[in-house]
Amino acid sequence: MGLELYLDLVSQPCRSVYIFAKKNGIPFEFKHVLLFKGQHKTEEFAKVNVLGKVPALKDADFTLSESIAILLYLARKFKTPDHWYPSDLQKRARVDEYLSWQHVATRLCGTKVFLIKALAPIFLDEPLPPAKLNGALEDLNGVLKQFEEKFLQDRPFIVGNEISLADLVAIVELMQPVAAGCDVFEGRPKMAAWRRRVEEAIGKDLFLEAHEPILKPKDMTTESLPPEVKEQLKQSLLKYLK
Repeated sequence: MGLELYLDLVSQPCRSVYIFAKKNGIPFEFKHVLLFKGQHKTEEFAKVNVLGKVPALKDADFTLSESIAILLYLARKFKTPDHWYPSDLQKRARVDEYLSWQHVATRLCGTKVFLIKALAPIFLDEPLPPAKLNGALEDLNGVLKQFEEKFLQDRPFIVGNEISLADLVAIVELMQPVAAGCDVFEGRPKMAAWRRRVEEAIGKDLFLEAHEPILKPKDMTTESLPPEVKEQLKQSLLKYLK
């Protein structure tokens, strides 16, 4: 049995795994887990990931969850080019630094803006107070300032002259608010230039392929959801946005 990746490209952690695997020619079977149909909450999926989240990896009898762990596993197993996760001690430490920081920074804030602007109108019966979005945007702007000043600085990429896992994870996180109509690159020429370099390093076709589900959403609807699944997702959203 070959490598299986359980993904839904609406999710930014899934996109980073998908892009990395495709860019590096890693052979895998794409198992599409539709979040908007509640497929991540089924008993069948729990056999792969009891946490009920994507992405997930299955390699024969070995299973793994959490996108960063999956990226590092793929990089090591398939011996991908060194620039992704450098063997140089200090460069690798810079990658680790960003990957450790992003969970409560770019990912958290970008996801919150996306949920408020794109998903809340779909799942909730009434709009959230404007103050909720304003607060999320304020938090995101603070994180973007930190990203520019601390992690990007004046370098072409986060670690130096070549793309790394840090850049890959960062770009998919920052595309999340973009998909909701909040262009985080507008008025930030340094970040905009970085985005262009990252897209070119990934390949524009692959970049667009991976982001199409959120830039041109087709399945973001609750019409086909069973009532109990819709309510479960609604409560999860409300809990997240408290």
